[in-house]
Amino acid sequence: MEGIMEINTFLYKLQSYHSEQVFNPWRDFDTSCDIGPQAPVIRSANLRRYLELRADAHYLFIAEALGYQGGHFSGIAITSERILLGHHPDVEPKSVLGEWDYRRTSDASSAMLNNTQRLKGFNEPTDTVVWNALNSHGLASFDVILWNIFPFHPYKAGNLLTNRTPSPSELDVGIEYARMLLELRPGMKIVAIGQKAATTLSRYGVECMAVPHPSMGGANRFRAAVAQLLGGEM
Repeated sequence: MEGIMEINTFLYKLQSYHSEQVFNPWRDFDTSCDIGPQAPVIRSANLRRYLELRADAHYLFIAEALGYQGGHFSGIAITSERILLGHHPDVEPKSVLGEWDYRRTSDASSAMLNNTQRLKGFNEPTDTVVWNALNSHGLASFDVILWNIFPFHPYKAGNLLTNRTPSPSELDVGIEYARMLLELRPGMKIVAIGQKAATTLSRYGVECMAVPHPSMGGANRFRAAVAQLLGGEM
């Protein structure tokens, strides 16, 4: 019970955050593309379950910020709704949350979604590359926690379904949540996804290893770096 209470405290702190042009998936719901007020409740339950299953995780992979195609609707960093709904060709939902009541939070009837998103939920290419790389190298899915330096979704003015780079003040806030997570699960080896994440963590005095970001044609370099990183420790 103690571990669950610690997770609840961490989740409460996440839910307490509010800022302009930032979507908090564990607090907020948007009438234009969420199923309703129950959406943040579902996402909060997803994150709680995710952390409970990873009580003995050895690795913390950290990217920069939550994206609208990923954690915005799943409630889990670097994890798309499509994975959770069982519509992903490579990644099984059970590798994320085990036996669980998997439910979507995006509104399939929303005019803001395209046809594939209405049918299968949102999908983030980066999430696919990260999960495939970890699974293909035999790293138990419950041995890794995926996170973001800024754990919320920063978006461009007037368009919720966009991503923007978090501001320096937002990173100041975000790093505190990363430190809370490290207190919750101490001893994890930190791996920064992308140079931006590595530079930011270093600036805050957080020691980490780094792998290339999968986006912008970097998928193969990301896979090779993860293989090298895990190859020496498996």
